[in-house]
Amino acid sequence: MGVDRKEKELKVGEQGSGKRKRTPRAMALNAPYLYINRELSWLEFNRRVLEEALDPTLHPLLERVKFLAIFGSNLDEFFMIRVSGLKEQLSAGAVALPPDGMTPAEQLAAIRERLLPMLEQAVTCWHHDLKPNLAAAGIRIRSYEDLSEAGRAWLTDYFRQEVFPVLTPLVFDSGHPFPHISNLSLNLVVSLVDTDQGVRIGRVKIPTTLPRLINLPFIGNDSLVVEGNGQDPHLRPEAPAGPQQDFVWLEDVVAANLQDLYPGVDIMEAYAFRVTRDADFEIQEDEADDLLRTIEQGLHRRRFGPVVRLEIERAMPAATRALLMENLQVGPQDVYEFDELLGMSSLMRLMEVDRYDLKDHPFLAQVPAVLSGREDIFSVIRRGDVLLHHPYDSFAPVVNFIKQAAEDPHVLAIKQTLYRVGSNSPIVEALMRARENNKQVAVLVELKARFDEENNIGWARALEREGVHVVYGLVGLKTHGKVALVVRREHDGLRRYVHLGTGNYNTATSRIYTDLGLFTCQPDLGADVSELFNYLTGFSKQTAYRQLAVAPVNLREEVARMIRREIEHARAGRHGRLLFKINALTDPDMIRLLYEASRAGVEIDLITRGICCLRPGVSGVSDNIRVTSIVGRFLEHTRIFHFHNNGQEEIYLSSADLMERNLTRRVEILFPVLEPILRDHIRDDILQVYLADNVKARRLRADGSYEWVVQAETPQIDSQKLLLEHRTLLQMGAEARG
Repeated sequence: MGVDRKEKELKVGEQGSGKRKRTPRAMALNAPYLYINRELSWLEFNRRVLEEALDPTLHPLLERVKFLAIFGSNLDEFFMIRVSGLKEQLSAGAVALPPDGMTPAEQLAAIRERLLPMLEQAVTCWHHDLKPNLAAAGIRIRSYEDLSEAGRAWLTDYFRQEVFPVLTPLVFDSGHPFPHISNLSLNLVVSLVDTDQGVRIGRVKIPTTLPRLINLPFIGNDSLVVEGNGQDPHLRPEAPAGPQQDFVWLEDVVAANLQDLYPGVDIMEAYAFRVTRDADFEIQEDEADDLLRTIEQGLHRRRFGPVVRLEIERAMPAATRALLMENLQVGPQDVYEFDELLGMSSLMRLMEVDRYDLKDHPFLAQVPAVLSGREDIFSVIRRGDVLLHHPYDSFAPVVNFIKQAAEDPHVLAIKQTLYRVGSNSPIVEALMRARENNKQVAVLVELKARFDEENNIGWARALEREGVHVVYGLVGLKTHGKVALVVRREHDGLRRYVHLGTGNYNTATSRIYTDLGLFTCQPDLGADVSELFNYLTGFSKQTAYRQLAVAPVNLREEVARMIRREIEHARAGRHGRLLFKINALTDPDMIRLLYEASRAGVEIDLITRGICCLRPGVSGVSDNIRVTSIVGRFLEHTRIFHFHNNGQEEIYLSSADLMERNLTRRVEILFPVLEPILRDHIRDDILQVYLADNVKARRLRADGSYEWVVQAETPQIDSQKLLLEHRTLLQMGAEARG
């Protein structure tokens, strides 16, 4: 199979074929064995997410459940986008291969082969570890059979009042076509026996408008659960360690009350199944007169894409399984069997349980001292650049920046890009308030932000109703850059205040994503940002900037130029050093350039959270490259590019990863950190902490697998924990000026 072939070629590349050993210069840097398959690399990332759930030493109990839910949610998106894309290629007979050379058929087979053991680990973890330990702590997931008469009576009443009115029981036979099964929906397939018409098949969709895990109440002193019935061998007999809460799956309640949905017929059996569809619709912008309407139509199509995965109960009879496969048009390779855990993402509901003894210790994000006084934010920025490191630093200053601009009579204009802002956004509300105060407000709302399209459409319409100039971006490109510009009239003329960031203007994700944001009023950066907005809203053909690098204009070329500069330093006998912290590395041109740098003797560290298609440690090619991944409490999202430059160090922050889509098909921003004290802070107090991590860090091996970074003789360093405990260090730059 494809994976075995790749690993064999890698060994040949490292050790020689036996007839003639390859010299480093003889190895072509575009050879397939030098590249890890993107999809398999992503699966390895999701394996690291799963490991956070598997290991009881890494997180409190409910946080482990959360990681299992994230593992499942990640897989949903992977099938909707990546697996569906491979299936489309296979169907179309696509011949364009990725750099690793695997065909779509090889990739699909390798994905299933690698995923099945991971799913088995996840299910085993739930049944034999998480679920019984939750029960021991007083949080019990019960089967319907566990319930007392009082419990069943309460659920019957709940079903008839809350569930029954929203259900639509269907049958399919010669007179009723097979019903549409919507994307990610959980369903019951029901075998019915009618005295007149014989066996018929029904389908009931489990409503998403109701919680899938129903929390049973306590009614007086009556227990709703039969204690000690022995039906669940994994439930521990000892008394719970905390307040007791019992949950029942909604589909179990529906299954127990099917007679209400199909009166007068016998219910033989019912089994759950779940469908995943192709959700990656393509937007033909060149032919779209109205982009907003086109995307709304695409959202509708997303619910009807081809089925790419069928999840079923393991106990489902073969005949019922075959019926579903035939009508959903899937093969055996698309079917995945589970016990109870269809749709693992639903476990996130348990994070709502008020048990902080089973969760991470809460923390209060800090407002840097320089911003915590009565002084207005514009006066602070005039004295010097301000760096924020989220979530350790509060996102409130970013919100206040826009809010103050909206109310300040000296502010003339506000311009901002919005990619994923979330619901109830205070940023958007402040922008609408600015327009009420007669500011000039221009906002680029990226409607093509995948799975946020509907939310962004709503915000775009709300902003337009307030008279805000709303732009939807450039044809053929997503605008992914994070930038806000405030133009203010002051005693010495107009001044531009800018916020540039690595993450979205989203108050919710700012509490769980690590990102860096920079406030500045440096003239060159302000002028560049003004011209960037002219490029975005006026479709100018700007090709050069003073301080910024912008994709797809010149970001790729600028990063390549600075990598080549390190190569020149190394070849001249000087110290060449690159340190990048990114989310993903897939672009083959960038990978080849990093291989070239490694060959020249440049020391390279890549802190890459997710996908990495570069193979480190290949003799004669990537000996000098280390790739580290950190997966922990917070989602590592910061993009930092550090160039040693023979001691004249440069540090850049960016919205972009080193992926072809970011460098070629998106509007991205790379911006410099110009103040030396902030550069030193990022290098010493952020990057070096990540490099020293020996608790949450994994190191990528040449075969594409990851191993834990273990340094037994040194103190344990958990980078996120250290940054959280010592977050006052992040105020260093501001306090030094205060």
